[in-house]
Amino acid sequence: MLSCREVTRLVSESLDRELPLRQRMSMKMHLMMCKLCSRYSKQLAGLREAVRLHSVREKDIDSYPASLSSEARERIKQALHHTSDEPH
Repeated sequence: MLSCREVTRLVSESLDRELPLRQRMSMKMHLMMCKLCSRYSKQLAGLREAVRLHSVREKDIDSYPASLSSEARERIKQALHHTSDEPH
């Protein structure tokens, strides 16, 4: 059985590379039994998604599907511009 320390390391590594089957299975078994490690895994995945979404810039809005109206594009640009001005 993997320790919590080993699982947190594997969770982090799994974001950057595919783990071997044995490590994935051991990690998943541990995550099913350990609330704290499971919470850590979910939080790390949430942080990664937040960073990914934050990296969207105004210029990226113009590459969205054509189904997005020009008014919607402009509202998104305004919202992005507004949130980037707020202190973190």
